[in-house]
Amino acid sequence: MTFTDRLLSSVSSLARGAVGVAGGLALFVAIAGVPADALAQTAAPAAPAPIQGDGPALWVVKDADSTLYLFGSVHVLRPTIGWSSPRVEAAFDSASDIWFEISNPDDQAAIMPLIQQRGLSPETPLSSRLTPQENAELAAAAQAMGASAAQLQPMKPWLAALSLSVAPLIKAGYDPKSGVELVLKARAEAAGKPIHGFETIDKQIGILAGLPDDVQLVFLRETLKDYENAATKLDEMVEAWARGDVATLNRVTITEMKDASPALYQAVLVDRNTDWANQIQTLLEGSGTAFIAVGAAHLTGDDSVQAILQKRGVTVEAAN
Repeated sequence: MTFTDRLLSSVSSLARGAVGVAGGLALFVAIAGVPADALAQTAAPAAPAPIQGDGPALWVVKDADSTLYLFGSVHVLRPTIGWSSPRVEAAFDSASDIWFEISNPDDQAAIMPLIQQRGLSPETPLSSRLTPQENAELAAAAQAMGASAAQLQPMKPWLAALSLSVAPLIKAGYDPKSGVELVLKARAEAAGKPIHGFETIDKQIGILAGLPDDVQLVFLRETLKDYENAATKLDEMVEAWARGDVATLNRVTITEMKDASPALYQAVLVDRNTDWANQIQTLLEGSGTAFIAVGAAHLTGDDSVQAILQKRGVTVEAAN
């Protein structure tokens, strides 16, 4: 497998948007595996630290015969981050069905044809879309991850932006295998719990690939601007998430994404939150207990899944 092949099979999250997308698109898990083997630290990972306080936030939606738990996840974590609290364990164990953004977040085989189809435009080199200064920044960022600007040229801006941001996160010790979805998916499979997805990998790629070209360029420019700070920004998000600090989580995820690109915010969060709220209301029409784990960015802010449900008269409460 060539470096370019590895790169294409390992798309990550945005640099400035790394915090938003790491908490907003499960697509990260499906396509961020291969470079981890080459870039990860060689030392044996330490055991996860104890949770901070009560741990990450958990919400519950109930009616007469349904109980739905909402848990905000982070799609890539350091193995040392402790997040599984007694209340999360109890909620997960009580559920008959488990829901994620996508049901197969670890399916790298499914991602490659879609990346090749929707992430490449060799007839329009990336350099033709950027200023001389941005091309110099692109070359420097590519070199820092062991590649060259030439290897990125066939990529569309959204794919180049995602690809460029994987290296600093992996070098900082983040690993998709330690992300919430893969941990919970393994537990669900071991327990024989059915696994469902609100979306498909194809749909998630379509969200980014379908963005207007100027919005995709915002992805790339913000990535180049904050490339070296990606891990620091993600650290701040993860620390807030791990201690259940929803206010700080909102500031470092929602506010920055919304300010950097309102169109990205609308596509990655608002539109999808609305769709998921619709699906959750459909689940409420049935019966039973379900555990729903989606990116933490979807469960914070004025346009969160909970906020949309509450505006519709559905009661959402913090779970004890």
